Amino acid sequence: MAPDTRLDEVLATLDEGLPRALDRLIEFVRIPSVSTDPAYAPEVRRAAGWLCDQLAALGFEASVRETAGHPVVIARSQPGAGRTLLYYGHYDVQPVDPIALWDRDPFDPAIEDTPAGQVIRGRGASDDKGQLMTLVEACRAWKSVHGTLPAGLTLIFEGEEESGSPNLAPFLRDNADELRASLALICDTGMYADGRPAITTQLRGLMGEEIVVRAASRDLHSGNFGGLAANPIQVLVNALAGIKDDTGRVTLPGFYDGVEELSNQLRADWEDLGFDASEFLSRVGLKDPIGERGRSGLEMVWNRPTFEINGIAGGYAGDGFKTVLPAEARAKVSCRLVGTQDPQAIRAALQVHVRAHVPADCTVEFHPHGSSPACHMDVSDPAFAAARAALCEEWGREAAFVGMGGSIPVAGDFQRMLGMDVMLIGFGRDDDRIHSPNEKYNVESFGKGARSWARILAALR
Repeated sequence: MAPDTRLDEVLATLDEGLPRALDRLIEFVRIPSVSTDPAYAPEVRRAAGWLCDQLAALGFEASVRETAGHPVVIARSQPGAGRTLLYYGHYDVQPVDPIALWDRDPFDPAIEDTPAGQVIRGRGASDDKGQLMTLVEACRAWKSVHGTLPAGLTLIFEGEEESGSPNLAPFLRDNADELRASLALICDTGMYADGRPAITTQLRGLMGEEIVVRAASRDLHSGNFGGLAANPIQVLVNALAGIKDDTGRVTLPGFYDGVEELSNQLRADWEDLGFDASEFLSRVGLKDPIGERGRSGLEMVWNRPTFEINGIAGGYAGDGFKTVLPAEARAKVSCRLVGTQDPQAIRAALQVHVRAHVPADCTVEFHPHGSSPACHMDVSDPAFAAARAALCEEWGREAAFVGMGGSIPVAGDFQRMLGMDVMLIGFGRDDDRIHSPNEKYNVESFGKGARSWARILAALR
């Protein structure tokens, strides 16, 4: 039987089975698998068991594996004739607070009609249960029609992504031989714009730090001590203010080591996307881009590093007024990293800079909050062209090679620990409200996402 005919039968099966696939997704979303709250630990485990049962019923060799925290689900198909693939997703979800802002029970999902089409409303519908199930449903259709998959496939679904994945890296190290494949696939991203599929080819890294400056042994009356005693808020803001110059560049020594300029080809590709920074900002009540002078909007959010102050506290901030010099001040800062920037070298440079601004009779403490380097994918691998063509066939538009301003540390873990490149393809939309009340996933994203993976599996065999 010709390959196109084999695929056509699979796609027809997916279309015919979409109502039942939606029922399965709704059943999955009903499980409140909130990984950050210990009270939900039994539900997280129940979600793992639900997934394992689904995969075992499809003929995968599936198991729930223990970690020091929530379990990992592993499922393996019979090896195929072509390349081997590793597919990652996560079955845990964010907390639902503030619950009062939800229009329905977040764990009583339902299909709703909206002006933009039908959506599945519920916590985890998009991040990441709906996304991971697109691949599962594609596998279901291939197995139903042909009894096998076109490529050897291992699935790894973790239950701690929304709580920082503390046990994933040790699990990967301990099971590297079992998990290693020729290419990893991740479905925890989105489309560039409604109706235009995307393949993410680079991710920014991350470095986070909390800074605590302490001065006097207690809060001081500003009339008695103001102008004489050190004010830790002033010390802290002086240090932080000096980290950027008036052109938007970060001044830390060595900060730009490893930052590469955008290639001409990628610059042209991104310009063709027609990104309007002012329009993008208008969605959140702003209009004027800031940042490094002379850089395009997509460069700044995908291909340039940042330094941001995420929170600052100290002194009295309640109702009324209290004239004190506080005993301490705190700030949480983070850097998004690109290229081969070294998170630990940047952390060290930040600490040296802050210490230089702290008076001799004050103290400063630093508390790290994680780090990961940036990731770049080798798009010369023919798999990227094959997947791009498959997405174009499904969506009727050429898939965009895009960057991502955020970080997905597991992608770097796959590269460094398992020695494989990563292809990130997702079908989320900008308005999916992930991590927020009233999360949703478009039925079109779910249905065409499953069809897309069916095509990609055929293309990558």
